[in-house]
Amino acid sequence: MNYELALLLLTSSFVLRTSMYTLKKSLGQHFLKDENISKKIVSSLREIPFSQLLEVGPGGGALTKYLIQIPDIDFKAVEVDTEKTEYLLKHYPVLAGKIIEESILDLPKPFDKNFTVIGNFPYNISSQILFRILEWRENVDTVIGMFQKEVAERVAADPGGKDYGILSVLLGTFFKVEYLFEVSEQAFNPPPKVKSAVIRLTNLHDPWKVSDYPKLLRLVKAAFGQRRKQLRNPLKQMFTEETLRDPIFTKRAEQLAVKDYIELMQRMK
Repeated sequence: MNYELALLLLTSSFVLRTSMYTLKKSLGQHFLKDENISKKIVSSLREIPFSQLLEVGPGGGALTKYLIQIPDIDFKAVEVDTEKTEYLLKHYPVLAGKIIEESILDLPKPFDKNFTVIGNFPYNISSQILFRILEWRENVDTVIGMFQKEVAERVAADPGGKDYGILSVLLGTFFKVEYLFEVSEQAFNPPPKVKSAVIRLTNLHDPWKVSDYPKLLRLVKAAFGQRRKQLRNPLKQMFTEETLRDPIFTKRAEQLAVKDYIELMQRMK
């Protein structure tokens, strides 16, 4: 190998290392590379007004580069991967002081006032992120999220089907759920083995007047814990014998709508 070729290879390797980043399978990283999809997600976000925005897992900045152009908002991003934080700060200096290096699952509420959440959520913790959103439900006005298609379908499912479950009920209690559009595997680097979909959650600001969320959570988890059985079996410890005679307890968990679960919660011991 001559000197010129060796120097060229060394220089190319250095440019690659300093301008790119490592994709980490352990963090479920599949970065969006389709610019049209990025713009479509941001457009879906901007249909609803907001003043404070949290991006979850900005990664290589596919959405971030558009989000930081939105005027008159307070923007923050939460990123657990130090390498990605360094990459973002190098390429988008305006992000200085706006990136929180932490997992969203450990993050305290990021704003004092109401805020909106957006992200190409890591698929390996996407359900946990939604439960985190539920913990912040009083302050989260809107969520725009990219999910594994299967998860998005579960969130948006109506009563009666196999996709209807715990997240369908809990998120449907507090949010209007919209299944916006699907995204091909080829829109990502590396391509995931599953299809993806974008959903939007818009806060209903508690029209059901849920006074005891932990109680509702316990009820719904117990009901779907034995979803093939009549409700009187998994729920028998939560209600009096007299209440359990109600015909509703002959149904299965997926047959009950949100209002049914709210009513049952109010009748629990």
